[in-house]
Amino acid sequence: MWNNRGPADVRRVFTGKDALLFDEDGTLLATIETFQGQVNVTNAKYQPLGDAQEHEAFQSYSVTLTVTEVVIEDERFIQEMFNDMTTGTMPNWTFQGVIKGRNGSEERMIYRDCVPSGNIDLQNASVGDLIKRQWSMFVNRPPELQKLLSYSS
Repeated sequence: MWNNRGPADVRRVFTGKDALLFDEDGTLLATIETFQGQVNVTNAKYQPLGDAQEHEAFQSYSVTLTVTEVVIEDERFIQEMFNDMTTGTMPNWTFQGVIKGRNGSEERMIYRDCVPSGNIDLQNASVGDLIKRQWSMFVNRPPELQKLLSYSS
């Protein structure tokens, strides 16, 4: 076996129960079932004369945050969304994504100036399933890496 670290470290693999999403004030958003922060990097392609190979150079990046909320009661997010739709503005949120390590360490990222972007579920129901609301947000400031997980035996 070439990679003997994978099987040896199985007890250190993380699952969704090790992740948390907080609002700007540090309040745990307990009705959030999933969250995902992603960066999308865009490069400009170029091909100099006399070179058969295409090359890429960094052009821009964007960050998105996608959240699935289990609808227990209509809470802050949907209320703010409806209030702001009537005034012609959109909400602006800050979130903290956290993964807890088994050794007490944590990975913490801050997502600032998150605004609704794309499709957002107002109501989404199907027979036999939990009622959930999907949120898609654009992150208008670079995410901040506050802490990294550490590995110790």
